Amino acid sequence: MTTYILSFYITTITNIILAAFLIYKNNKSVLNWTAALFSLTVAIYCFSFATTITSTNKNLALFWNRFLYIGVIFMPVFFLHFTFKVLELNQKRIVLISYLMAFLFSPFVFSDYLVKDVVPKLSFKYYMVPGQFYFLLVAFWAGLIIYAHYKLIKGFLNAYGLKRNQIKYLLLSSIIGYPGGATSFLPVFDINIFPFGNIFIIFYAFLITYAIVQHRLMDINIFIKKSVIYAYASFLLLIPLSGLILYLQYSIFDHISVLFSVAIFCVMFIAAYVFQFLKIRAEKTVEQYLFKNKFDYKKTISDLSRAMVSILDIHELCREIITTTTEAMRVNKASIFIFDEEDGGYKLYDSIGIRDTDDMKRYPKDNQLFQWIGERNEIVIREELERYGTDPAALSVTETLKAMESELCLPLVTKQKLIGVINLGMKGKGEMYTHEDLELLDTMANQATVAIENARLYEDLVRAKVQMQRADRLAALGTLTAGLAHEIRNPLVAIKTFTQLLPTRFDDSEFRNHFLQVTAGEVDRIASLVTELLDFARPSQPKLNSEDLNQVVEKMAMLVDTESHKKNIKILKDLYASLPSVTLDKEQIKQVLLNILLNAVDATPENGTISVSTRPVTRNGYLDCVQVVISDTGKGIPEEDLEKVFTPFYTTKHTGSGLGLSISHQIVQEHQGNIEVESKQNQGTTFRIILPVNPSVMEKGR
Repeated sequence: MTTYILSFYITTITNIILAAFLIYKNNKSVLNWTAALFSLTVAIYCFSFATTITSTNKNLALFWNRFLYIGVIFMPVFFLHFTFKVLELNQKRIVLISYLMAFLFSPFVFSDYLVKDVVPKLSFKYYMVPGQFYFLLVAFWAGLIIYAHYKLIKGFLNAYGLKRNQIKYLLLSSIIGYPGGATSFLPVFDINIFPFGNIFIIFYAFLITYAIVQHRLMDINIFIKKSVIYAYASFLLLIPLSGLILYLQYSIFDHISVLFSVAIFCVMFIAAYVFQFLKIRAEKTVEQYLFKNKFDYKKTISDLSRAMVSILDIHELCREIITTTTEAMRVNKASIFIFDEEDGGYKLYDSIGIRDTDDMKRYPKDNQLFQWIGERNEIVIREELERYGTDPAALSVTETLKAMESELCLPLVTKQKLIGVINLGMKGKGEMYTHEDLELLDTMANQATVAIENARLYEDLVRAKVQMQRADRLAALGTLTAGLAHEIRNPLVAIKTFTQLLPTRFDDSEFRNHFLQVTAGEVDRIASLVTELLDFARPSQPKLNSEDLNQVVEKMAMLVDTESHKKNIKILKDLYASLPSVTLDKEQIKQVLLNILLNAVDATPENGTISVSTRPVTRNGYLDCVQVVISDTGKGIPEEDLEKVFTPFYTTKHTGSGLGLSISHQIVQEHQGNIEVESKQNQGTTFRIILPVNPSVMEKGR
């Protein structure tokens, strides 16, 4: 009996707290007020019933038993009104009639017409004796409750998504609560069955609270932390358990041990704390084996969150987010908008299943939707916004979401700034997004924000790199200009000298022949310098084709074979047999190899050796590349000059322009590879050329 009575007081406190919470959160909402007043009628009923059956004074028991019917009279009226508001039904006449009838019954609460007397019944010291109007009240009460449930069931069958789930939990709470509470009528009608069902009224508050928190019932757009919910649930559970333990101690041992009670409470507290960790593991195991589809979509979204950080191309990133999310959540419409600093608006970066119109591709920064999301920094659900009724801002946001064909809008916020949104359409076959879905999507959106910011920073770095390359090119062209002036001056002096002497010695055939020979040679030298300069200053874009690099190396080694034989230099080749095909411009790479091989022949003394080898290599842990290594046994390059070898016009040879290695370096860079050099004096020089197997893949990883 103690536990039975204790449940009424717990239900009373819970419903009063719930009513206060609803009014505090939105005291302008009729929905919240009707739910709060209904909770208060439940509290009045529970408190009055418990006080009646525990009273030791008959007059006091009669008073509280009559007071109980204030709750009973208005309970179905507030419930019916609340039901109509949840279902968004306009039934003013029925609501008005029900309120009117409730007020007609009210004057008879403290008279003999409803409760005539209280007498001992079953195990209760006092239980009511019905008055003349009692049966009319029961008919009124049952009629409104049955009609409200009829509307709820009808609404449930016609609803979908969020609304369907809200109605489901409202139905579940009332199906548990009302039949349980109705058992209190049985002894009144001389049906000698203990009204055990009253204890189930306590579950009404639990289910309504769960629906508010988990499925956003009422106009409360908040997320309560799981720890708070868990603490609240544990508190409500431990109170009756503690009371039960104290009662059992007293009943069995005729006394209560403080030490034993404290120990039991500590064990229960530890068990409640450990339970949440076991619950997570159990849920994961059950989902993995019994609810595989749900587990798979959660795993897919989680994997996406981890994979996003490695994608640096913003368009590819947006495509991955949209594609994976729609497939995992079974959504057929989605879009992602990102703020463009230069444009000053939110631009459509990617979409699936929506109309591709010009109006949809860009929204200004001051658009009501983006302002609304930026101010609140929370997930926006279109169905919830529609409840705001006449609020102009909410109406504008709703219209924008409709235009975007969006049911759910995820904000992408970093440093208190909205950088974009992800829109998702209807889930599956009209299913709702659960609280668990929203938490998972919220986490994914946070990861997406970081990934998008990284991608934008990478784009900025790429732009900065291009600008730096342009600056380097300008600096190199300045060096080229000075070097070219120096290189051209000598042949021009010779040409000028002969030109000045030509008028006076025109009849000298020997002079003319020598003049033509020297002048033609100097002109060819100038033309060669200009051609090499143009090759460096305006390199052509590589014409990429899949090639066998070993064949290219073989041909270039054969090409310099004649030059190497003049100095009795051996060319040793070690070409990797299974070298993968490489995407490259064959003619440009030939030029690179020829430049380096000719330099090696020039630098290597007689009877020396040049080694040429190829092999596959890996860069950055995942990029497939190939390497060409050319080594000689020449005199080497001084350490202080190593960094100058790729500088235009730098050369240690008596002949040549010094542009060969500069052009080679430029070509390798255009192939998205790099070229390295190592050298020790009197020991030789080694050049390593690294080229990606697929330059397009290389570009994504850079």
